[in-house]
Amino acid sequence: MFKSILIPFDGSPNAEKALLKGLELAGHFKGTSVTILTVYRHHSMLEASLSMVRPDDPGNLDDIMRTHAREVAEYGKRLAQEAGHAQVRAFVKSGPASRTIVNFAKEHDMDLIVIGSRGMGSVEGYLLGSVSHKVTGISPIPVLVI
Repeated sequence: MFKSILIPFDGSPNAEKALLKGLELAGHFKGTSVTILTVYRHHSMLEASLSMVRPDDPGNLDDIMRTHAREVAEYGKRLAQEAGHAQVRAFVKSGPASRTIVNFAKEHDMDLIVIGSRGMGSVEGYLLGSVSHKVTGISPIPVLVI
């Protein structure tokens, strides 16, 4: 039924639950591939300049966010491997989380998106709606919210 499952992963407890549920679901369908996607938000030059409050380490905020996202994606992949799924791929993308998730799923012909109900979203997420809620609203691909 499902040949490819996308699991957005931000390292939060709900994302871990979604990852484990997606892996469990994949285990029921022979040959189902699992892809983990970690999305980080690109910061404007103004936001990046505000990060300069650390004079000892004035690194580029996008570079820091990308590095952190890679670590989160690798952590998700490691969790999947520990759960017995050796063929899991992990990707990192930059952009608005919900649109990036849906676009990635469409571009890679995913059959299902399994996403945690609440992640590491900002205060903006509480005011404007969660990423999972937005994904369910704009995705032409079935979405399972855990």
